[in-house]
Amino acid sequence: MTTRTFFKISVLLAFSGLVAGCATVSFEQPKSYSTAISDYNDTALGEYAATVAAHARGGSGFYPLDQGMDALGMRLHLAETAQKSIDLQYFLIKNDTAGAVMANALLKAADRGVRVRFLLDDVFTTVPDDSFLLINQHPNIDIRIFNPVSRRGIYALNFIAQFNRANRRMHNKSFTVDNSISIVGGRNIADEYFQLKTDSVFVDFDILAVGPIAVDISASFDEYWNHSRAVPIDQFIEDPKKEDLETVRAEIQEDLDAVYDTVYEKALDSQLLKDLMSERQPLFSGQVRLLADSPDKLINQINATHMRLAMELREVILSAEKEILLISPYYVPGDRGVQLLRDLVAKGVRVMILTNSLASTNHVPVHSAYARYRRDVIEAGAELYEARANAARQLNLDQDGPETLTLHSKLFVIDRRKLFVGSLNLDPRSIELNAEMGLLIEAEPMVNEMTQDLAEGLATLTYRVRIDDQGRLEWHCRIDDQPVVETKEPLTGGWRRFKAWLMKIAPERQL
Repeated sequence: MTTRTFFKISVLLAFSGLVAGCATVSFEQPKSYSTAISDYNDTALGEYAATVAAHARGGSGFYPLDQGMDALGMRLHLAETAQKSIDLQYFLIKNDTAGAVMANALLKAADRGVRVRFLLDDVFTTVPDDSFLLINQHPNIDIRIFNPVSRRGIYALNFIAQFNRANRRMHNKSFTVDNSISIVGGRNIADEYFQLKTDSVFVDFDILAVGPIAVDISASFDEYWNHSRAVPIDQFIEDPKKEDLETVRAEIQEDLDAVYDTVYEKALDSQLLKDLMSERQPLFSGQVRLLADSPDKLINQINATHMRLAMELREVILSAEKEILLISPYYVPGDRGVQLLRDLVAKGVRVMILTNSLASTNHVPVHSAYARYRRDVIEAGAELYEARANAARQLNLDQDGPETLTLHSKLFVIDRRKLFVGSLNLDPRSIELNAEMGLLIEAEPMVNEMTQDLAEGLATLTYRVRIDDQGRLEWHCRIDDQPVVETKEPLTGGWRRFKAWLMKIAPERQL
């Protein structure tokens, strides 16, 4: 083959790839319309939710899920207890143990006649399309992908060619059973969120919500489920293997059950759902409001009108009178966010902010953008804390457990009586580009107890970032009851610090 011939073929291949890369997904195809079940009062969870609502005088009940295995066990318990419906809405699910266990739990529920609706964002999910297509064959399981990128041609080129659309993602996270009980928070479906990884600990948080609020969460789910951007998976992915679900399940069921039983047994040690339903473990009661973006946010130009959650939450934050704690793994406040801190401090509010350090973060570019604002945040009068990456064993009191820690919780605590928990990060991507959701809860006993625990965590698991007399940043902490002061990004090497410096070129609005 001559050089010229090779060049011609290369050009043709590149051109055909680019043409294929412009393939699009149709959002106009007809699909079934469905809503949350309304006849749930005769289910075990429906009866439990009614009892909780009566005790809460029309409010709802809550229980914090700060341990990963509790959070996984609760989801598995709920799937096992479900009688009519399970609705899941997630940013990602991975092709790992947690993903396999969840898929098996959903299949078992569907086998009992439970309707399963699974709404999933597209970009960061690692489960193969073939696996989704297989599961989707079950008559009681319906999978839709939100704002999918075309699979025809080269996926990366499709994403780039449709960047303005594909860049807008659904970041919502909820798990609702029998329209009676929900889990809302920061966790996706993957090993790291449920303490199934052995090399690191993800510090994350969900809230179990029981009662009338589940109906509001279901209504938000329905709005996304029936939106034009929610595409049934079999409408844009062809199944080249044409495998039969029952045949595949029969071949791998023993392995699936072995993994399921092993993880399930470990996750169910606390028996939390049974303890709650038998009232051996009481729920916290209080009032709650769902704060959620409309899915239309993702198809409109960026402006404050469509940032519904962020704008409502801003007013809640500004209502603080004494103290506010903002926990966000990815914190890029921008000039407006720094001014918000100044306004709070000016009226006498103590402001504490916790985010990841460079050593603990799993997104170095976000840290690079955040680092630009550290000095401004401190000079605005806020207390700035960063997670200590080597605090994992101290957190879990397990000398054989993982050594490293990454913060992934999204929590805002206002005056020790109000709590926001959800999917929202305090960064431009969450506020402007993505769709988000969360719960604003007013349950003073629970929030006050949580605040005390969080205050202990700030003292033992974090660095307090300060400015010294020469205007340089310092990281202060106590380890083994001894004061430690670092003068550069703690627990990082030159390569990681170089990457953080280099990533300053990344556009802040995308982070």
